Amino acid sequence: MAQSITDNIFKKISGGGRGLVYTTKDFLAFGSRDAVDQGLCRLYQKGLIRRLKPGIYDFPRINDKLGGELSPNIENVAYAIARKNNIRIMISGALAANKLGLSTQVPAQKIFLTDGPNRKVKIGNFILVFRHVAPKRMTLCGKKSEVILQALDHIGKDHITDDMIKKIRDMLTSQQKDQLMKDVVSASQWLNEIVNHIVEEK
Repeated sequence: MAQSITDNIFKKISGGGRGLVYTTKDFLAFGSRDAVDQGLCRLYQKGLIRRLKPGIYDFPRINDKLGGELSPNIENVAYAIARKNNIRIMISGALAANKLGLSTQVPAQKIFLTDGPNRKVKIGNFILVFRHVAPKRMTLCGKKSEVILQALDHIGKDHITDDMIKKIRDMLTSQQKDQLMKDVVSASQWLNEIVNHIVEEK
């Protein structure tokens, strides 16, 4: 018997693991938009997935000790919203620094740069802020370099330590270091100097 659209949707969701966020668009290979919407609605009604906003769902992470659902992964939510609206987004400097472990400060605002319009989206207790920037700012979108350069620029020249440089160096492959060198060329001189230190063999 052929699998139903609902079964196919849940197979993809469960196969991706908990914490991922999806939009209707992610499942259009399985059927029409209406059929996919109905399939997602059935899964939501069964308690198998969580609806975060109309057309946006996640496969919630579970607290192993308490058993309840954890808050959604905000970065995954942001990228799902970007897919839904056909826009590009890039993590902000404060979020990037926290993500890389260069800062323990958790930003109060979850800001993402975008080539789309300015907007705010409330997800549970969080507010996602999409801040419009010129399209040329988005050239690193989707690259590892994006996160690193955004973080370094946010921290600032005078506050970057040797430990931070080592931490970044240790997380990069040789290929990623080569790409970082290419991507930093159009940035400020001090960022180029920092990247040179990062890619040095130690």
